[in-house]
Amino acid sequence: MEIGIKLKNARTEKGLTQEHAAEMLGVSRQTVSNWENNKSYPDIISVIKMSDIYSVSLDHLLKEEVSVDKNYCEFLEESTSTVKAKRKVEKTILFSTYFIVWAIALLVTWLVKAPVSNDLNLIFKWILLPLMLLTATVIVAKNDYFGKGNWFCILAAALTFLTVPFASYVEMPQTAEGMASLAYVFIFPDFTYMLIGAVISAVGITVGTVWNKRKKTEK
Repeated sequence: MEIGIKLKNARTEKGLTQEHAAEMLGVSRQTVSNWENNKSYPDIISVIKMSDIYSVSLDHLLKEEVSVDKNYCEFLEESTSTVKAKRKVEKTILFSTYFIVWAIALLVTWLVKAPVSNDLNLIFKWILLPLMLLTATVIVAKNDYFGKGNWFCILAAALTFLTVPFASYVEMPQTAEGMASLAYVFIFPDFTYMLIGAVISAVGITVGTVWNKRKKTEK
């Protein structure tokens, strides 16, 4: 049996029209029609979505295709490889950006040479790095990059934040002569900042996980 016939049977047994199925899949009705008439093939992501929406197993949809429709098997393999490659690129860009910001924050705090560096410290340590961590963890959980391993991002975040020391010039009280001075304060390891990283990543993973589950329930 061809994949198109299986998809059509599964849809009709679920009591869905092509329009309704297309809306749930996020594609046009014509696309669904082309799939069911074997004019084009659905990609692996669409097949998985249809498996959930039509309440049928992937094995039911694809089992006979392995021995009957070699063209579709080749298409599916290529589609799967494309999806994996895309996710790999997305993860590489995401983590590379995070570690670049982290590295700059690390350098700024370890190599403070003058009070003016406090501004860079504020920008990279207290604004960019926390925002980048929150964004990264939300995306990781939303796209379910590591499954249950998503929660290990909290440990990774805590460790990266732990390597960033507290380094700043603090204005000291005026002396009896009315002279003010600056004192250089350096604290490492900074467990308070480590805790901040853990909390931010936990919030990001939680938000991303809820987002991911909500998307699944809307299908």
